[in-house]
Amino acid sequence: MSMFSTGILVLTSPLHTLPLRIAPVLSSASQLVERTLYVHLHPGLNLGGGSQPRPVFIPPAVDLSTLITRLYSNAADVCGHLDVRVLLTNVCPQSGACSGNAAPNGPFPTPQRLTHSPEVVLTDFALQEPGQSHQVTQCLQKYAGHCYVCSPSLQPVLLHPQLKLQEKQDELSDPEEKAECLETYGDVVVGGTFDRLHGAHKTLLNISCLLASRRFLIGVCDQAMLKKKVLKELIEPYSLRVQKLQEFLQDVKPSLQVEIVPLDDPFGVSITDPLLQCIVVSEETRKGGEAVNKKRAENGLPVLVLHEIQLLKDAHHTETEEEKISSSSLRSRLLGTLLSPPKDTSHLPPLPYVIGLTGGSGSGKSSIARQLEALGAVRIDCDKLGHDVYQPDSAAHHKVLQEFGSDLLNEDKTINRRALGRKVFGNQERLKALTDIVWPEIALMVKNRISQAREEGKQVCVVDAAVLLEAGWTDLVHEVWVTVIPEEEAVSRITERDGVTTEDALRRLQSQWSSSKQVEHANVVLSTLWEPEVTRKQVLKAWNLLQKRIQQRPEGQ
Repeated sequence: MSMFSTGILVLTSPLHTLPLRIAPVLSSASQLVERTLYVHLHPGLNLGGGSQPRPVFIPPAVDLSTLITRLYSNAADVCGHLDVRVLLTNVCPQSGACSGNAAPNGPFPTPQRLTHSPEVVLTDFALQEPGQSHQVTQCLQKYAGHCYVCSPSLQPVLLHPQLKLQEKQDELSDPEEKAECLETYGDVVVGGTFDRLHGAHKTLLNISCLLASRRFLIGVCDQAMLKKKVLKELIEPYSLRVQKLQEFLQDVKPSLQVEIVPLDDPFGVSITDPLLQCIVVSEETRKGGEAVNKKRAENGLPVLVLHEIQLLKDAHHTETEEEKISSSSLRSRLLGTLLSPPKDTSHLPPLPYVIGLTGGSGSGKSSIARQLEALGAVRIDCDKLGHDVYQPDSAAHHKVLQEFGSDLLNEDKTINRRALGRKVFGNQERLKALTDIVWPEIALMVKNRISQAREEGKQVCVVDAAVLLEAGWTDLVHEVWVTVIPEEEAVSRITERDGVTTEDALRRLQSQWSSSKQVEHANVVLSTLWEPEVTRKQVLKAWNLLQKRIQQRPEGQ
């Protein structure tokens, strides 16, 4: 069967039987759907009864929140590539206060429009007698069309039609206890970074939507709150994170009034908004929730109910990553991968393929360049070329003496670089005069080295250059690779390596482009923050992916 971009999965099994079923059902669904999988819960829905079933309200039971957590956790394990979203439009406490009776016209007076229009509708409903599949698929198709705006060519698929009637009977005869109702609140608040929405975020958001009957307030970390985050340079921009949140919540529960505000401190509006009633936390953020309540009490506001959810375990975590599903683990998995496609480089000869490697002082750029050299790349060390450029009788040698005076000469006719440094230190204009002379000369030397590598039949060159971006040398390379580490780590490495003060190290870092600014120009990002073995694996991953890209390039590029 062909693949579909977007699907909707209608789950009809009783809630207490679903936990064991979810993983195989999701696994089957992921064979057919490749981008977005919406999940619609309607336990006990009978698609084989002959009459057309109507959407009904189902109560927000405690079981439901456990099930949602299980669903996202299983999805992360068995179909991590899919964007799974559990829809809650038909979950509502109002009708018959948890008795599960349908409201007069059901929860869908008109079909709900989703961000992505479903092209296939799947179900776990099992046929109760042979030869019933046509009737069930028709019924399923109509039901999905009642609830959601679907693609006109919507395909119905029964995922596990072979479940025997006997099994169904056994399941249904399970003594079902009275569903324990979930307490709901008018106004609910959560806070977080919400970088690259993953299963743990979605669990938090879905359960907050279950709890909130009127308004859902979300504080999203902005500049000041991101400083201490792992690989903060790779965090998506605030506006993009907000846009993804809005889109997700519009799908999940369109009736909610969603308010998203920037967080510049750990509390934000949670300590000043008098209408809030409940804050959703995890084991990890419980202390933060308690701190919010302390501040609210000081401000004379009623304290919030703390609703704690379980964190999802990450089945794919490595030893350097957290056990829970977290954004920092997902960011660390981006290291070494292609984050943005290379720009047009048709003006460059296709081989050798040239990597421009850059990064701030102390970022471990040169150690990565040496590892790439060990893997077979030709390393072009621009720091060394920067020394060679001042050799007597070179073009730069003459120009520097003309511009800065012959008192810079040592007895052996070489330029005293320390004296030259004093002349340009802290003077932007004089520094620019120097780089205008030196940088074009180094660029020429780089071009010559690349040509030499081409004549030797080499496949890959690495231009190891701290000023690659500042000097505008990106037109010499096919891809830009950037190494990043946190500022405090860079400072401690520079002070240890060069024996300078913390102030000097900071000054040096501040005279360079920030790592965030460098990452904006990067095709690939690497980090030497962890043990050497972790860096080695990253470099190997980046190298292997690079080899694939080189092989797959169209002719003549």
